[in-house]
Amino acid sequence: MFGENFIKTNPREVSSLVLAYIGDAVYELAVREYLVDQGITNVNKLHLEAVRHVRASTQAKIFRALDGYLNKEEEAVARRGRNAKPAHAPRGDSVIEYRHSTGFESLIGYLYLQRDWPRLEEILSLARGVIKQELDPGMEG
Repeated sequence: MFGENFIKTNPREVSSLVLAYIGDAVYELAVREYLVDQGITNVNKLHLEAVRHVRASTQAKIFRALDGYLNKEEEAVARRGRNAKPAHAPRGDSVIEYRHSTGFESLIGYLYLQRDWPRLEEILSLARGVIKQELDPGMEG
């Protein structure tokens, strides 16, 4: 995104909440690209769909779908993220969903900072599959 040398931090040394912070931004951009690719042209519709896709309850479903799919290192990153203590309480979603979504975002942030593009795309593709099952059947452009 900003070049291979932009971030020199070792992702293994970054806190789970910082990984989640990065992962949140990376995932939201991926969702926005996905929605535009679906042919949605109305900005209000794009926003409403993006919110549905990035909300904690949707990310928690993705997190659960990753069970058995991650390698040991990725499992450890996701687990650390899930167990991290955020500074604020979730709005509108359960604490468990919020923690699972933080685990998912931590994994996304970790893979992004690792620059592991193929694996990041695999995880995002799996996320799109979960989204298609859960959200997209009623989606219209």
